Amino acid sequence: MSIKQELNSILEINLKEIEKHLDCSFDKINNFIDQIFILDFPIYKFNNQQQESQLPKVNEFKLIDQSQFQSQIIQELQPLINNQIKHQLQIQLQQNQDHQYQQQQQQQQQQQQQQQQQQQQQQQQQQQQQQQLIQSQFNIKSFNYQIINHNSIKQKQEYCCAVAFNKVCSIVAAGCNNLIKIYEFKQGMLKQNQILNDHNNLVSTLNFMKKSNQFISGDNNGFIMIWQNNNNTNQWICSQTLKAHNDRINCLIMNNNEDIIISSSNDFTIKFWIKQNEWICQQTITDHKHQVYQLNINEQQNKVISCGRDQLILIIEYSEYNKKWMVIQNIKVDCQGYRLCFINDNLFTFQPKKGNLIHFYEMNSVSKQFIKTKNITVNQGDDGCAFFPQQYIKSKYLLVSKHNQNINLIRKLENDEFKVEQSIQFGSNCLFGQISDDGEYLITWDHSSKEIQIRKYTEE
Repeated sequence: MSIKQELNSILEINLKEIEKHLDCSFDKINNFIDQIFILDFPIYKFNNQQQESQLPKVNEFKLIDQSQFQSQIIQELQPLINNQIKHQLQIQLQQNQDHQYQQQQQQQQQQQQQQQQQQQQQQQQQQQQQQQLIQSQFNIKSFNYQIINHNSIKQKQEYCCAVAFNKVCSIVAAGCNNLIKIYEFKQGMLKQNQILNDHNNLVSTLNFMKKSNQFISGDNNGFIMIWQNNNNTNQWICSQTLKAHNDRINCLIMNNNEDIIISSSNDFTIKFWIKQNEWICQQTITDHKHQVYQLNINEQQNKVISCGRDQLILIIEYSEYNKKWMVIQNIKVDCQGYRLCFINDNLFTFQPKKGNLIHFYEMNSVSKQFIKTKNITVNQGDDGCAFFPQQYIKSKYLLVSKHNQNINLIRKLENDEFKVEQSIQFGSNCLFGQISDDGEYLITWDHSSKEIQIRKYTEE
């Protein structure tokens, strides 16, 4: 039974009690009146007939009808009782709301505690990994990358702006003009298996997925294609084409879960794509005022950095509250650059187009803003090609950074110090490539040799 029904029941009982009391009161009044007007037992005896004649007769009294009086009493009591019921309902409603609010607060506190515990566990794991890395760093030897001479492939007629290894270094994809050539990579040898011709313009970027047998590509017309391997035929097919950019795709990256693709373009925008039944564009960042070059995502997967021709570096962070990516910092640099890369969540590098320095930006522990803290010296140059993104291979403490005609292989030392271990010089700044995820192989194409070359990591 609801509160309102209970109060109505109580009201009916009280009204019946009132009626009983009213009936009893009316009986007493009637008896009293009868006593006054009974002639056989007069209460007061008059001295003369004139006084008696002046008394009003019974039929002259206007007695209140009992039913009318009851109705009047009920009418007067009804609003009071209704107000009392309303008041009680409001009290009960407020109590229910307070109870719900307390439950919500408790749930939020529990969720916050769980999130804090998860963050603490993640931090502990990261600290343990960092300690293991620091300990193993003492055993690291000097290295260099040696070319596998018998494995170079001539690409004289085609401009090869994008090359990529799959996760296990068994497949190489190379963008040659508007074609994508698929090679089997085995025992240091490349064997061509397939040519994909779905793009209508220069293929500008390639990236293999790590959790599935797929890769993504972008071209000069702003198209992004998702490629999937058919296990039955071992052939690659385009499973979806994405078109939201109006100009060349400069960079494509994915998060670790591989449910977000992030793209940058010459159309001044950065786009975030999410996987539902198919890939769709969820959000566009328009803070850059010119072409946007490289993108990179941090270890926690909640920050993205970008650099552009407008001499800006953007720090973009995912907001759990808004469920959107928000630009939280805008860094103005003296010279535009094509390449940047996170070393860890609190440190990233930036390679200006001109000069002989790589800049390091570190997060200030108080302001939570990234500020430039140091530089390292590399080769002098004025770079002219936007591709070949910077990469950091954590397992080898290795930063790979192309600048002008050189690929600089830079070792991370203790206390976030860096040292150039090897600088490979090519005959042209039209130099493109990628290092494998494990850092074992470096693949390149340059306009001078016009060869796809593979170099192997060796320790000295």
